[in-house]
Amino acid sequence: MSLATIQGPSTPRVRTLFQRAFITASTHPTLPLILSTTDVRSSKVTHLAASATTEVVYWTPSTLEQFRVLGRAWVVPEVGYSGAYPSPRGVVYEALEREGFDWEAKRVETFDRMSAHMRATWCRPAPGTPLTRGEEETKTWPEELPKLGEARNETEEKNLVVALSNFALLVIEPFEVDYIEFRVQPERRTLFERDWEDERAVEFKETLVVP
Repeated sequence: MSLATIQGPSTPRVRTLFQRAFITASTHPTLPLILSTTDVRSSKVTHLAASATTEVVYWTPSTLEQFRVLGRAWVVPEVGYSGAYPSPRGVVYEALEREGFDWEAKRVETFDRMSAHMRATWCRPAPGTPLTRGEEETKTWPEELPKLGEARNETEEKNLVVALSNFALLVIEPFEVDYIEFRVQPERRTLFERDWEDERAVEFKETLVVP
């Protein structure tokens, strides 16, 4: 999926992310949260800390469907993280809290499910910072990291600690889904909307609109 944020007062930024899962509270089965991941040092976290509203876009070429999801984003960093980030909030988060959902356990589990190569990316220097020694610098970065608890030496253990401290969950709570079906003729477009003014609204209103 592609995720849009705003940098500063008016500069749009878009990047592609992997969706890792959906998370749903048992009391609100029609309000799934979208789960992705990020480096807590990345620019998108800074952007979302200033304005948590975001939109993600999915395009599935095999079915010719597009989903534009407008929502509120928040980040789950390491416990005790002191930097700026958008904090969890909202009716679904509150419901999961009542159910005893363990966000730190989910963060650690998600990190451990990454490939060895992906785990290693979180112990690199901060994303977007200059390569002071050019591409030669990249040759000093670890290429792989084992799962937690499986470090084979002190260096791997240290790198795992650093990587996990930079690893965060990125969660999006949808408030609007703009769904377009291109396979049918004429194309069909449906808008699903929750009330942005009422954070406790749990129902989506469905409206057919012109493609």
